[in-house]
Amino acid sequence: MLSKVITLNNGRKIPTVGLGTYKSPPGQVHQAIIDAIDGGYRHFDCAWFYGNEAEIGAALKEEITNGKVKREELFITSKLWNNFHKKDKVVPMLRETLSYLKLEYIDLYLIHWPFAFKETSPLWPIGEGAEAYSDIDYLETWEGMEECINQGLAKSIGVSNFNSEQIERLLKNCKIKPVVNQVEVNPNLNQKKLIQFCKDRGIIITGYCPLGRVEEAGIRGFPPPTMLDPKVAEIAKKHNKTSAQVVLNYLISLGITVIPKSVTKSRIVQNIDVFDFKLDAEDVAYLDSCNRNSRVCGLEMFKDHKYYPFNLEY
Repeated sequence: MLSKVITLNNGRKIPTVGLGTYKSPPGQVHQAIIDAIDGGYRHFDCAWFYGNEAEIGAALKEEITNGKVKREELFITSKLWNNFHKKDKVVPMLRETLSYLKLEYIDLYLIHWPFAFKETSPLWPIGEGAEAYSDIDYLETWEGMEECINQGLAKSIGVSNFNSEQIERLLKNCKIKPVVNQVEVNPNLNQKKLIQFCKDRGIIITGYCPLGRVEEAGIRGFPPPTMLDPKVAEIAKKHNKTSAQVVLNYLISLGITVIPKSVTKSRIVQNIDVFDFKLDAEDVAYLDSCNRNSRVCGLEMFKDHKYYPFNLEY
């Protein structure tokens, strides 16, 4: 049976399915949080860069105040954005996120990307080239992350979009080990090598974009989402599930956590209802065969940054 929680290397537990909130629109993300808590979600993936943490915080406070959920039952993740990698900026940025989320602590704080931008650069400096880059080392940033633990502002810390070499270098220089590496994982990019690499070092993978990007299906350069594959639809029909549920079940079986994003109540509920069936060996083999090492989120416009992570195989 698939696990509904995974134990991190510091003994804390992370729910296997969480709600992603990237691009969840203002005016909709509040209700999505309410619907998710009502549907059994306790894991919520947020980020300062997403620009919607205040609305998420209002919904969390509402649900805690009305007794729907206790704070200690929730697992809230947020992330440090690229313009604030300087060591002395990390704690203030987490305090800002906590004020938006109306929380006293975060369950997991991540470095969003291993590469940094200058504080004076736009948050998304497309077209500005190296002029926007900062060469602040993520090892310096990690010292600030460790201070978030020391001050009791974060229960756990981790990274996002780090490759195997960056993880190895961090492990050799840290005082507190990262518990999670959050990266893109879906059948087009199943990340089995990185999952195993991290597992061998006690680090859990959280998979973002687990269902691909349906809204970008058919756009040149974007891999078609596996949940639109007719063969996956056949597998779903066999198990009396949706294609999305089949994909999420497959990914969870790899030993990772997933954070599908939706603001539609029916899909939010469906996406966590994935623990009551087991894929057949031929189902798994087909989903394995879908791997193309093809990214939705490659950020190739920044590939000349010295800490760009996707120039390696994994």
